Amino acid sequence: MSWLKTLVVGLSISALTSAGALAADATAEVKNADGEILGTVTLSETPHGVLLFADLMRMPTGGHAFHIHEKGACAPDFKAAGGHFNPSGTGHGIGNPEGSHGGDMPSLHAAADGSVKAEVLNVKVTLGAGSNSIFDSDGSAIVI
Repeated sequence: MSWLKTLVVGLSISALTSAGALAADATAEVKNADGEILGTVTLSETPHGVLLFADLMRMPTGGHAFHIHEKGACAPDFKAAGGHFNPSGTGHGIGNPEGSHGGDMPSLHAAADGSVKAEVLNVKVTLGAGSNSIFDSDGSAIVI
């Protein structure tokens, strides 16, 4: 199996909300295809978007794509996560001249020791209610 398909974090609305209100903060474990925990991604709502903090280990050195996918399903082949989260129907890629979509985020870089510590502000999503919420009825997944 390709390494790009080995990491996925499912964000389930039922697991990340409390008392019926949408979460202002959420933390999800990152697991590989074998179920080994490689770290966490913490999400925090800010006045300007969602701040994601990735704290990972045992990653292959180099760059890794970092996207939010449309469904919070983490089936073994990872296709259950669907396409990139794109409520606005815009193009793909941060550098796209027509604009990017909510699932697009900068790539992560793993150091020589396999560690990743990165903060990414995603201004196109929210943890609150609305069309840009990644906590919709079927949740969302973060795929590395």
